[in-house]
Amino acid sequence: MPEFKSDPFLLRRRSNSEKIVDKGFKSLVILMASMVAILLFGIFLVVFGGSIESIGRYGLAFLVTSEWNPVTDKYGAFTAIYGTLLTSILSLFIAVPLGVGTAIFITEDVIPAKLRFLIGGMVELLAAIPSVVLGLWAIFVMEPFIRPFLIYLNNSFSWIPFFSTQPVGPGMAPAILILVVMILPIITAISRDSLNQVPKKLREAAYGVGATRWASITNVILPAAISGIAGGVLLSLGRAMGETMAVTMIIGNSNNFNWSILSPGNTIAAMLANQFGEADGSQVSSLMFAALILMLLTLLVNIFAQWMVKKLSLKY
Repeated sequence: MPEFKSDPFLLRRRSNSEKIVDKGFKSLVILMASMVAILLFGIFLVVFGGSIESIGRYGLAFLVTSEWNPVTDKYGAFTAIYGTLLTSILSLFIAVPLGVGTAIFITEDVIPAKLRFLIGGMVELLAAIPSVVLGLWAIFVMEPFIRPFLIYLNNSFSWIPFFSTQPVGPGMAPAILILVVMILPIITAISRDSLNQVPKKLREAAYGVGATRWASITNVILPAAISGIAGGVLLSLGRAMGETMAVTMIIGNSNNFNWSILSPGNTIAAMLANQFGEADGSQVSSLMFAALILMLLTLLVNIFAQWMVKKLSLKY
């Protein structure tokens, strides 16, 4: 075709060595992607195989009973499931406004660029702190600091089941706050990247029609970046559900069910970390069953995240 004659690159035929390299690269990429899927499937098979005994013994009753007694060989994971969902969701409610607000603050021209860079770096440094260090900080600094406020909540709102117990130290409320600290860098970083990808022309167009900074952020910038922000939020939810060490150190590790967030509680990850090393017999199968439930919960969160991102991308 005459329109291609001026471009010698389009007329050049690939050599045999280039074809071999292309095929090799394609095979390597397929192999690496398959290894991830095989690894995930292998982990699922191991966990499912180890939980078959408990599944056959308890069935769905395992999900709705809270007794966990190795002496009588009776197990139920409702307390751990409740603690996992409650701490994760409540921490998300606190971390999302903080994370998205911080991302907006450091991406818009509110303060000089050097200060924005400094604040962004400080937030991201939180992700580099080991969880065991955060757990120690929560025990010795955070929990004593917030205890008067928790006591006030109990004294003022004890008629509400969520505040019905007297705080005595470790509990679900400190675990929620330490999860906020741990997922805040994820939400902030992903939200910042999503906001930075919004074309500047959209901002300029909004200001050009007379929109205020607040109106341009809420009506133009956030809708344009909402799919990425939603993906980051749901990713942090999965992170919160699987967090182990810091939560184990501060949540109290109690298998006695209580609706109150001021009482000691448990999560699936914390229960596995505490008991798996010394478990034997049917307790191992029950712990495997709990691990299978945690895997399924995180899988559902990831599926919902993909669906949500796709819907928001189509809408905006």
